Amino acid sequence: MSDPSEIPFDELITALLDEATPLPPRYLYRLSDLEGEEVNRLVAVWPSLPLWRRQALMEDLEELGAKDDLLSFEAIGRHAIKDSDPRVRTLAVRLLWEFDAEDLSLVFMDLLETDQEAEVRAAAASGLGQYVYFGEVDELTVDQLRHVEERLLYAVNHDEAPAVRRKALESLGYSSRPEVPGLIEQAFQSEDKDWMVTALLAMGRSMDSRWEGSILSKLNSKIPAVRAEAARAAGELEIAASLASLVDLTEDSEEIVRSAAIWSLSQIGGEQARQTLENLYREADDDEEADFLEIALDNLAFTEGLQPFSLLDFGDDKAEQEFYDELLAEEDEWEDEEDDGYDLFSIEEDDDFLDSDDFTEDDEDFQD
Repeated sequence: MSDPSEIPFDELITALLDEATPLPPRYLYRLSDLEGEEVNRLVAVWPSLPLWRRQALMEDLEELGAKDDLLSFEAIGRHAIKDSDPRVRTLAVRLLWEFDAEDLSLVFMDLLETDQEAEVRAAAASGLGQYVYFGEVDELTVDQLRHVEERLLYAVNHDEAPAVRRKALESLGYSSRPEVPGLIEQAFQSEDKDWMVTALLAMGRSMDSRWEGSILSKLNSKIPAVRAEAARAAGELEIAASLASLVDLTEDSEEIVRSAAIWSLSQIGGEQARQTLENLYREADDDEEADFLEIALDNLAFTEGLQPFSLLDFGDDKAEQEFYDELLAEEDEWEDEEDDGYDLFSIEEDDDFLDSDDFTEDDEDFQD
């Protein structure tokens, strides 16, 4: 593909306005990093684009942005967030999740409080989670953090839409506010599977060991969404007692559960986790599965202070074990080295394979 930046902007505008022709994929890349006059020209023609094209464009940009973090569609997101269509606004909010500009917290709070559509408010509530996290790690002022938390707490207690209340509680999972554990416990004890998933997600974000027993109790739930989120939370809290269950869940019938279990093993680490992931990698029968397992093994290496798996080239099992034994013998020397290439927060926000919105379950009866 030729350099997208070489595409004349007039050509891009013409293609957007051509309702009879699908937008060539190369034009999506041209929409990255728009500035100045180009933004103004796009804003000027935006009302002329049919609804189906605006929606399809935002969907395509969200998918492309998730796959390539070098692309930035922030300018489009900031404009589309004011679109008359709620689907376009929702996609715009989700497109802006990856950007941590301080003023976006104000935009999300305003949408959470004033937008008429629940799906937009829910997306805004989710987007505020990163600002709660930033506040907890002292990257926001105390006043800014309190302001975000108050808006989320109000939404949890007063919004008419359950989806909005759930997303607000998930974002509050990062918070150390004294009100939050009680809200998580209430959600966990409910008879609603969606609230159960929300509670488990919030538990994982809390980094609070008080939830270990609750998480362990749901690793064998009959509901795939609950199993998956319990597995994910076990990894976030690095619950060593969950290892045996997580190993079993790597063979689960549901892909979402298997993925959660694999990633959590990479977060907890240890010989059992390492051998399980290596065996799965050897037995992987498609490229996508192998790629995911390689990423998990690289993360396991970071977790244990070892060399990334992708840099290792083993000729046989004996050589592999000998190499690992040598690495482990030197582990004490590496414990003080800074791990500066791994961002837990960005992985959690960017990876879609554990998005609770994607869970589906036909069972009507909720069983613990």
